[in-house]
Amino acid sequence: MPSGGVAARRRDFPGWRMVWALAVTETVAYGVLFYSFAVFLVPMQRDLGASTAQLSGALTVAMAVTGAAAVGVGRWLDRHGARWLMTAGSLLGAACVVGWSQVRTLPQLYLVFTGIGLACAAVLYEPAYAVINTWFRRDRRAALLTLTVVAGFASTVFLPTSQALIDALGWRSALLVLSGLLALCAVPQALLLRRSPADLGLIPDGVPDPAPAGPAALPAPAPAPALSPPARPWRHPAVRRLTLATALEMLAITAVAVHLVAHLLERGAPPALAAAAAGALGAMSVAGRVALTALAGRLGIGRVTAALIAGQAVGVALLFALPQPVSTVLFVLLFGAGFGVIHIARPALLGTYVPTAVFASVSGGQALAGQVGRVVAPVAAGALISAAGYGVAFGAVAACTVAAAALIVSAERAAARGLTPEQAAPH
Repeated sequence: MPSGGVAARRRDFPGWRMVWALAVTETVAYGVLFYSFAVFLVPMQRDLGASTAQLSGALTVAMAVTGAAAVGVGRWLDRHGARWLMTAGSLLGAACVVGWSQVRTLPQLYLVFTGIGLACAAVLYEPAYAVINTWFRRDRRAALLTLTVVAGFASTVFLPTSQALIDALGWRSALLVLSGLLALCAVPQALLLRRSPADLGLIPDGVPDPAPAGPAALPAPAPAPALSPPARPWRHPAVRRLTLATALEMLAITAVAVHLVAHLLERGAPPALAAAAAGALGAMSVAGRVALTALAGRLGIGRVTAALIAGQAVGVALLFALPQPVSTVLFVLLFGAGFGVIHIARPALLGTYVPTAVFASVSGGQALAGQVGRVVAPVAAGALISAAGYGVAFGAVAACTVAAAALIVSAERAAARGLTPEQAAPH
């Protein structure tokens, strides 16, 4: 096939329409269900008469529920695909945000955020990863980059948007507007998402892999069989090490996201610098994702991911070794560059470790491990800060990133010398 025809088929491939639909809906879902919470805290404190800790507990409940639901969601995705799960999740999330706008007591708020946690499990990154893993092989990293770069701007878009809505309408009416935006996400999810390329008579990426010419060409490998339950993939050392690396990295980045501003203020940084540094981590995370995708083809995605995550430990060391504001700038550059790479690397690496038929189930287990890290991080880091100060707490963060980087390298080595995904799967 001429190269122009291949390029045209790639452009017309339905998988790319799904990626762009997911990129937009993920941005809205993260913005409404997660990031907007920060700007609703102050008006909720005023109306509900609750403390920041009491209100923040609702978001912790949501994250815990999301993690607990991740394994079940993964099994559903392997059997049925993401279309109706994500559609229902968007509608459930919208209904819960309407409920959020009407709460009058803390128990009501916690009940609503239990529902929001279920909605998050159905509409955030995990189902989107499953779609991309099924529809792409050769172009998987590019699809993941598109998804996570666009969704990486969720906080940039929705924090000021939510604040503007609160200023104009009040916090309860602002939530009603946001619920409408989330409900609209159900439309592209229902219309565009499909379970697999085979359902439309297609193959992953839209075009076959280029095959070597001549009699030495080998037939394409047979697709992995449908497998249930996905027990043996968890015995693969690469899967276990990647899972532990995910938990440690999520613990590290969550601890920094929660406690960085307070640490900088304690060191005498101006409030504007502290806030700007926290916000700049998000911008640098997008740069890190782009760098990962650009370098992965030449150096290997595992090696580049490990380097960027290990660089976070260097950033922590410089934060305490150098004076302000140089230390903060270098910290943001180094820690921020690794801040979001796990969101691309984990599904990309896992897709090479396990068969497509069980990808979502195993990914759900890894998502649960990551959520445990996110839930534990604020409390564990806070306890270390209270007992021994910010230096010890951030030192623990650096240790987690070094360990995560080492585990990713070890996982790649185990995958290279260990079982193939087909061998790792149950028979």
